[in-house]
Amino acid sequence: MLPSAPVTRNLGLTIIPPATPSPPRSAPQAAPQAALRSIVLIGLPGAGKSSIGRRLAQRLGVPFRDADTEIEAAAGQPITEIFARYGEPHFREGERRVIARLLAGPPMVLATGGGAYADAQTREAIRASGALTVWLRVGIPVLLPRVAGRDTRPMFLNQDPAAVLQRLMTTRHPLYAEADLVVNCMDEAPEATTDRVQDAISAFTAPARLPVALAGRGYDVVIGQGLLERAGGLIAPALPARRVAVVSDASVAALHLPSLRAGLEDAGIEIRASLTVPPGEGSKSLATYGVVMEELLAAGIDRNTAVVALGGGVVGDLAGFVAATAMRGLPFVQVPTTLLAQVDSSVGGKTGINLKAGKNLAGAFHQPRIVLADTGVLATLPARELRAGYAEVAKHGLLQGPLWNWCEAEGARAVAGDAAALRHAVLESCRLKSAVVAADEREESAEGGRALLNLGHTFGHAVEAECGYDGTLLHGEAVALGLGLAARLSARLGLCDAALPGRVEAHLAAVGLPARLTDLPRRFTVEALMGRMRKDKKVRDGRLRFVLLHGAGQAFTKGDVGPAEVEALLREAGCEG
Repeated sequence: MLPSAPVTRNLGLTIIPPATPSPPRSAPQAAPQAALRSIVLIGLPGAGKSSIGRRLAQRLGVPFRDADTEIEAAAGQPITEIFARYGEPHFREGERRVIARLLAGPPMVLATGGGAYADAQTREAIRASGALTVWLRVGIPVLLPRVAGRDTRPMFLNQDPAAVLQRLMTTRHPLYAEADLVVNCMDEAPEATTDRVQDAISAFTAPARLPVALAGRGYDVVIGQGLLERAGGLIAPALPARRVAVVSDASVAALHLPSLRAGLEDAGIEIRASLTVPPGEGSKSLATYGVVMEELLAAGIDRNTAVVALGGGVVGDLAGFVAATAMRGLPFVQVPTTLLAQVDSSVGGKTGINLKAGKNLAGAFHQPRIVLADTGVLATLPARELRAGYAEVAKHGLLQGPLWNWCEAEGARAVAGDAAALRHAVLESCRLKSAVVAADEREESAEGGRALLNLGHTFGHAVEAECGYDGTLLHGEAVALGLGLAARLSARLGLCDAALPGRVEAHLAAVGLPARLTDLPRRFTVEALMGRMRKDKKVRDGRLRFVLLHGAGQAFTKGDVGPAEVEALLREAGCEG
């Protein structure tokens, strides 16, 4: 059912029309940016696709086409006769060809038949064309008078219109939810509805899509605001079945699970199980892994049930490892809710849990089917969590070069919660990481490659493990310390400008991150940290490997650093022993 007041939804933007309608806009107006591509109107019979489409096309100064009219002209016979003679599969195939042909031409407004977008191949053809799809969502009380006596439509012949509409709503609405834009329509003058559709199109900003181009099984990282409430429509094309199990932590679930649940249910996605774990690094354990695994299996999941990770890096790593190992592998979806997870851990397929010996020592590569990074949820993060996530942005800046210059100039805005700065940080970090992962998915390059993403992590993981994963030191804070130490080791070995460590530490301190070991309230011993680093996953043949810097944008791996140099560096940094 529709809400009592008319509402237009646009990726999280809710527009409530004024109580007094504006005067009709009869004169054509300048076409918005979205009009540079075709606009495809979808919806049930009677939704007003043709009447709204004609008015919208006139205003935008582009042609209007009605897919059903085009089909009848091409076939030389009415649709009822096509159905009667050849059946629906034949009709859908012809419909698909006509729609693809129309969308291959100049921009237009195209009204489609009610069943067109419900066909999977037609949906894919429309997506591939780059057109903007707009769902005119109308309730049955409004539709009934409009479809009464529609004997020209095969589905209404000798049928109860209300029963037909209810059946169509049940089957088609979950598929219509995959549209780019949803406009809830009411019983009003066509000009008023056209006003609101035009306003919604003008305000529309498509989420960014970054492909992670893996061999034969790539996926998209989708970045934008308001993605949780549209999650079902966005992830459905990537799933083998409309069944999921959601894993979150208690804090995140209280804030964001209702929006995610509503978004999934809009697309007819069954939530087979919804599990929460305690917040914090302590949940990345064998014990929690076992509990989640048993509960998922008890809920009756099968190999086509996707595991959806809703949360930060801890939830993503844990749920991803469960997905990698349950039934020898389940589909996996990342919905990261922290800055750290959005810019780093959700992309690339690394999953795992911690052992007493160290961080992420039990794990697997298991790529997600899609990543939804809703930057709007970052506004709910505590300031400390936002700062911790920014450490990974700074890391990506040092790896990429120009992004580091942006960090020094604009990073403080991101840490302060500026939406545009955060979107830029997430987008550019994911752009860097997706390219690195595509080139070296499983970190198998002898030098460089994906291993470069571990800049600062050899030191950071050691410090984090020594703190016991008890929340006194967040992962991002440990990475910040590691970045400073990696820069200092690079300078100590004569590999970079002597001023670089000071720049790195000064920027990290300026945004509120710990930049030196002495910034922490506890002390460490050289022996303890060296012991942790010797158990690091990157150790080869017993030799420590570090990611070091010649400068910003000039990172490399080095496996012949003498332990004495590292020990001396740790003493200079304030360690005992």
